[in-house]
Amino acid sequence: MKRTTLLINCLDKKGIIATVTNFILAKKGNTVYIEQHVDRELGEFFMRLECEFDQDEEKLALFKESFNKEVADTYHMNWEMYDAEKKPKMALFVSKYDHCLYDILGRHASGELKVRIPVIISNHQDMKQIANSFHIPFEHILVNKSNKEQAEAKQLALLKEHKVDFIVLARYMQILSEEFVNNFPNKIINIHHSFLPAFPGAKPYHSAYERGVKIIGATSHYVTSDLDEGPIIEQEIVRVSHIHKVQDFILKGRDLEKIVLSRAIKHHIERKVLVYNNKTVIFS
Repeated sequence: MKRTTLLINCLDKKGIIATVTNFILAKKGNTVYIEQHVDRELGEFFMRLECEFDQDEEKLALFKESFNKEVADTYHMNWEMYDAEKKPKMALFVSKYDHCLYDILGRHASGELKVRIPVIISNHQDMKQIANSFHIPFEHILVNKSNKEQAEAKQLALLKEHKVDFIVLARYMQILSEEFVNNFPNKIINIHHSFLPAFPGAKPYHSAYERGVKIIGATSHYVTSDLDEGPIIEQEIVRVSHIHKVQDFILKGRDLEKIVLSRAIKHHIERKVLVYNNKTVIFS
């Protein structure tokens, strides 16, 4: 049996769920999981459905064509269908901070993250030894103000060569250009602390400590041309108090970054995220 995941969103109308599941049944498929959400303010319908087919790739291609004509066009659906068993290719971008990279590679090595990692790209040489220890190709591409366009062209060429499906910025400390981001819409995942915009700059934890904040947070989101303002995938917080030092803040923040980023990656590879109006629906 071949399991596929179907993601749908469209204007809310009566009969969408019945129409979709009946169509799958008529095509000799079996719906094994379904979850839906309606945004009442916008009148938008969202659904994630998993189904199984005893069919080959050619027949599944015909199913997609028929679904588009007989169902999707009728409801003016935005929809995607994915092979639930296929591991997407994930590229990692990193600079000098190693905590997120170690965490991702450890989870991948243990089988927790169902992806393939064909390449790690960095603007520094610091992470090469880590990549080598996990037997993953490492590419160093220097990035500065004078060569940014050429550097991104090299990065894009590498991503194309490896047929990368999505990118994770595992504390990559460079701003991506709009042109670069447009090559991977809703397919670049970033992680950062949640002190923005109150505590910007190079030492946000120091600034937060001086203000006596009571919570530390981390946010993972898709990257858009608006810096750190893309659709949020996952967030988490931890409480702090006057007994904690700056170093405690930093360590707690790094732990949160690892946890939040790994959750966001899982949501993405399991096709549990639907993006609309710079927001997300995250299915369970």
